[in-house]
Amino acid sequence: MHLFRTVACLAALIAPLSAADTAPVDGADADMSPPKGFHTVTPYLYVKDTKAAILFYAKAFAAKPLMVLPGPDGKIEHAEIQIGNGSVMIADERPEPPGSANKPLGPSAIHLYVGDVDAVFARAIAAGAKEVRAPADMPWGHRFAMITDPAGHTWSIATPMVEPDSKPAAQPPAEPKEDGFK
Repeated sequence: MHLFRTVACLAALIAPLSAADTAPVDGADADMSPPKGFHTVTPYLYVKDTKAAILFYAKAFAAKPLMVLPGPDGKIEHAEIQIGNGSVMIADERPEPPGSANKPLGPSAIHLYVGDVDAVFARAIAAGAKEVRAPADMPWGHRFAMITDPAGHTWSIATPMVEPDSKPAAQPPAEPKEDGFK
């Protein structure tokens, strides 16, 4: 009986969606090829201390750091780790600048790889999302944007600007050490 109610609820939710509501727009989703080692949808964690988090994940889950990009203030702007056959992105929490309309991010987000970040960003805004960061080219080799959906969840949206099998030269991997990072 429980399964029947679940299926009935799902059918009621999906029924109002037409093919036009769910169809790709102008090929924006045609090439959703994420970089090697990533999936189309990837978790993104915002933490107080990325270095400490990566050390914990390395010890607890045998995580391997793939990339760590420090900012000019020493905080980690972006990091990627691999746990088994999956990847997680991590960054230090950052409060928004004074006067910003955006609230601080955290503690997590959903990272979505798409074929055309600009088109998907525009479609999300038209569907009711709020802009957090407009599409821009980022130093880690992606065209990147962020939105908050109507339910309040943060989504980062990216299109790799480099071949999926390669990484830009500016992204040396960081190896965790007992006393921190290189």
